[in-house]
Amino acid sequence: MSGIIRAYKRDDEGVLHFREAWYDDEDQQFVVNHGVVGHQSKTDEANVDDDSAVDGLMAAFAAQCEEDGYAEIPESEQFWVVAQIALKTKDGTERDRHLERKAKAALTGELAWRGLGIVDRSEIGNGHLNIFCLCPDVNKAVNAIKICVRGEDLDFTKLTVAAAPHSDPTAFRVKHSPKQGVGFTL
Repeated sequence: MSGIIRAYKRDDEGVLHFREAWYDDEDQQFVVNHGVVGHQSKTDEANVDDDSAVDGLMAAFAAQCEEDGYAEIPESEQFWVVAQIALKTKDGTERDRHLERKAKAALTGELAWRGLGIVDRSEIGNGHLNIFCLCPDVNKAVNAIKICVRGEDLDFTKLTVAAAPHSDPTAFRVKHSPKQGVGFTL
């Protein structure tokens, strides 16, 4: 077993919680990250002296999640949230490629540490940088993206955010735009 295990659960009040675990082979640590979706998570690390123990730790984590009512949210039940930043040229420049790397890194951290999903991919074209995120909660993801873009000096005035169900990636609806009434195209 490798990679990351990510599971979610709604409490009695309907609040979505998450737990995730992975093995950091660089630091030789088993890492468990958990919290309320949309809020900064708490992280616990345990040193692992023997790499062969990792599969057992991952299996035990998965079993504990299942026992506690946590489950993976299938992609089909999640949403595409696209952070779109307007560029000055149609196909982008080297400066825009730098912006793409910086924005992807910033959004990856912002979403991950709050249980808000993953950055799936990015593309430059048609005068835009589009960063595709797969998220379990649209509204909280949109708020996190707006906060991240402002905090990273990524020109908030050029940001549009749109969302669509994973199962219908053509049904994007604008959730944030610098101009009212503007449509959304990829």
